[in-house]
Amino acid sequence: MSAEAFLDTNILVYCFEPAEPEKQRRARVLVESALRDGHTVISTQVAQEFLNLATRKFASAFTRDDLRTYLDTVLWPLCRVFPDAMLYQLALEVREETGFSFYDALIIAGALSAGCTRLYSEDMQDGRVIRGLVIENPFRK
Repeated sequence: MSAEAFLDTNILVYCFEPAEPEKQRRARVLVESALRDGHTVISTQVAQEFLNLATRKFASAFTRDDLRTYLDTVLWPLCRVFPDAMLYQLALEVREETGFSFYDALIIAGALSAGCTRLYSEDMQDGRVIRGLVIENPFRK
């Protein structure tokens, strides 16, 4: 599998952040484009993190039906990276090389294993290149 870009969980979360209208707009554009073009992906980790946050941390928590709909129409269509031993081994290598937390390294490993050249994330080091993968904060001014 080869994709161009990978979305970190925070991009999906900003789609539902009315307090940050510009970030919300940009996040929605990225997700809509990902669904349309098929060249941007997520991993099961991103899906799990989003579902967890949507039930606990959002100002207006998702209902079970909302979660099912979002899972069926957004998360599952974008999900192309599934855990296996090689993904975890790569995450351990990335963690050792970069000093990122294991879960951030797992996001990076997911992007690398999907063949991505870009990782959209607000939470990681904008502009950093890891094994050819460029971390890009889509909200930077």
